[in-house]
Amino acid sequence: MNKYVIFDFDGTLADSENIVIDACNTLSEKHKFKKIQNKDIDHLRGLSIIDKCKFLSVPAYKLPFWAIEFYGLFKAAIDNLKLFDGIKELLEELTNRGYNLAIISSNSEEIIREFLKKNNISCFNKIYCSSNLFGKDKVIKNFLKKYDIEKSEAIYVGDERRDIIACKKNKLKVIWVKWGFDKLEGVQSEEPDFVAETPMDILEIVEKHSYL
Repeated sequence: MNKYVIFDFDGTLADSENIVIDACNTLSEKHKFKKIQNKDIDHLRGLSIIDKCKFLSVPAYKLPFWAIEFYGLFKAAIDNLKLFDGIKELLEELTNRGYNLAIISSNSEEIIREFLKKNNISCFNKIYCSSNLFGKDKVIKNFLKKYDIEKSEAIYVGDERRDIIACKKNKLKVIWVKWGFDKLEGVQSEEPDFVAETPMDILEIVEKHSYL
């Protein structure tokens, strides 16, 4: 079988919301942008990255320059990073049924590999990382081209609006998961191909549809 299930990392496999918020708030003190308050979290879930930046008074063009600082803060808190409930069982079942598993993420490959090692997860064939927050469609396109993967042989699993948009641009089927960063109201207009309420819904979706 040469079928790929490609996962986003943060908010899809790993529950990193608190780590991301803490890292952003630490950076806010240095770079003078608005801190994320608890009362703002639900509102932020419904915004695009550009609108999140506007809300927090963050110059979006500066994000790539702050990436190293962000990854440093994230890595320092990696012991607090956890898999979402049911994800490990899902990965084991997908592997047992012969699917190839991959990760495409804007997080650091070093952080992802360290986290997977800590959790005794060795099922991912490929890990492809890019800090380009605004061009995920190009990242996905480059991944598919690099590894000569047909779009009909793959499906993407992500939790953010930008994941859906990126997949649509590549004509790649996408499963949006309800337990991640973005909320349903913020992604419905992008019309994800499938919605997963639990990790095992992903297995059912993958198994059910003939293109996989």
